[in-house]
Amino acid sequence: MPLISPAPRLGAYSAPDFAGPRGWLLRARSPRTIVLVLTAYLLLAANWPLWMELAELGRAPSLYMPNIVGMAWLLGGGLVALLSLTAWSRFMKPLWMLLVVVAAVVQHYMATYRMVMDPSMALNVLQTDPGEARDLLSLTMALRVLVVAVPAIWWLWCVPVIPQRPLRALWRNAVLFAAAVAVTVGGGMVMSRQIAPLMRNQPHLRYMMNPLASVYSFGMAATRPLLHRSRKLVPISGGAALGASYAGQSRPRLLLLVVGETARADHFGLNGYARDTTPALKARNVVSFHDMRSCGTNTAASVPCMFSHLGKQDYEGRKQDYENLLDVVQAAGLAVLWIDNQSGCKGVCERVPHVEANDAKEIAANPTLCSGDECLDDVMLKGLDARIAALPPERVARGVVLVMHQIGSHGPAYFRRSPPDGKPFQPECRTVTLSDCAHSELINAYDNSIAHTDRFLGDAIDWLKARRNRFDTGMLYLSDHGESLGEYGLFLHGVPYAFAPDVQKHVPFVAWLDGGLGGRTGVRDACLRKSVDMPLTHDNLYHTVMGLVDVKSPTYKPTLDAFEGCRQASAG
Repeated sequence: MPLISPAPRLGAYSAPDFAGPRGWLLRARSPRTIVLVLTAYLLLAANWPLWMELAELGRAPSLYMPNIVGMAWLLGGGLVALLSLTAWSRFMKPLWMLLVVVAAVVQHYMATYRMVMDPSMALNVLQTDPGEARDLLSLTMALRVLVVAVPAIWWLWCVPVIPQRPLRALWRNAVLFAAAVAVTVGGGMVMSRQIAPLMRNQPHLRYMMNPLASVYSFGMAATRPLLHRSRKLVPISGGAALGASYAGQSRPRLLLLVVGETARADHFGLNGYARDTTPALKARNVVSFHDMRSCGTNTAASVPCMFSHLGKQDYEGRKQDYENLLDVVQAAGLAVLWIDNQSGCKGVCERVPHVEANDAKEIAANPTLCSGDECLDDVMLKGLDARIAALPPERVARGVVLVMHQIGSHGPAYFRRSPPDGKPFQPECRTVTLSDCAHSELINAYDNSIAHTDRFLGDAIDWLKARRNRFDTGMLYLSDHGESLGEYGLFLHGVPYAFAPDVQKHVPFVAWLDGGLGGRTGVRDACLRKSVDMPLTHDNLYHTVMGLVDVKSPTYKPTLDAFEGCRQASAG
């Protein structure tokens, strides 16, 4: 009687009998085994910035090895817990590969620029436009990412995954998840004497746990807009009205507010920098305030905050979304226009007229100012009269608040932020891999970008002067945040505010009110020049602008108006 083999059970799997090391490597694995191997690989291959930071903080092996062991224990347990949620079938391979690529990319930027992937940095990444993204790409980045990602992706592609019954997979994954959580919590308790003070004193380390921190931060950044959309916008423009200086006015006001990008106060010649990076502003007799601090260390945090009436502390702790400065000024009856040469206004201009100066039409029309998909800031001065003429004429007749959002000194491609005829400091760094440049070359490239901002602001003032017969004009310039240029091994910006270096928070603030706007609101120039060292923050911007354009509102606080102490009776 012939023997009949029984039918295979559902979920049974017969792995090929591989021989040798390569065969062992590619032997069929369960999803949970793959999760454990992937965790070990990420710990070893994608967390060198964390291990090096711990070694630098500890200085001696007897001090840093316990910290490295403790952090590896916590990170490994957290990764196993996270990946256990994906331990299902071979269809999870693309997700595992994506996680490896993300970890490799994040490690490159942590190692190159000493950045950390906290939620605000993740939001910046999600809001980055193609031009900014291109500036961050380099051959060095590609090679580093390939070295980390290719071995893991190759293995994940080749290794067979043992099929499993859904219910059996569910309870086994649940056991793995529970075990990982228990091991992580237990290890954290055992090593709390070493780990707790370390995490308390060096909170940035939690955002260097790769790719666990990236998953958390991108998740927070992606869900935040969904949560905000469910919020009801709180109006603050009720009661906004024009002040007494508008009665019988002979000319409307025109205030130009330039929102700078990545400018450091200590690299402005006006503020005592050894290099004359600001000759155009100096020649136009502006007032430069020396002690201004930003609300955040990146654009996504700073720009909405600086236009808010709440101030930094209340803005960061808010439970609702509020209208902003531009909403209030528009509600009072003035014309408002936002012109953007950056990656968007971060929600500030949503309810007022706004245009992009770097869209495809503008790029095609200005080939000398634009290259690829980005433009020098000079493009925002093109066609301004036509843009103002397109605003409601009855509002323009009262006054105009014009906001220009610069690309400024946005890094790491500082050499792209100045034209060929505007590079007084040579030689300059001409790569986005800043560590490949001598420090002097990096400083030259950055200072050239500041020099071009100076030239742009000088041209903007000249444009305002030429409209003096139609408007009472003035200009404010204020950068959103600063920049690290290698100090303490840091580059770029975006370090969490609590432990960011001062160079990422100390920003320039410049006023030019000689076009008639200062006289309209009684601001005395001599008094301002004696007040340039007064401490200011982004909290002052809302109230200072409200005072300059004489808009009355319950939200206006004279004590936060930077010019209130130098204001006399309005000349009308």
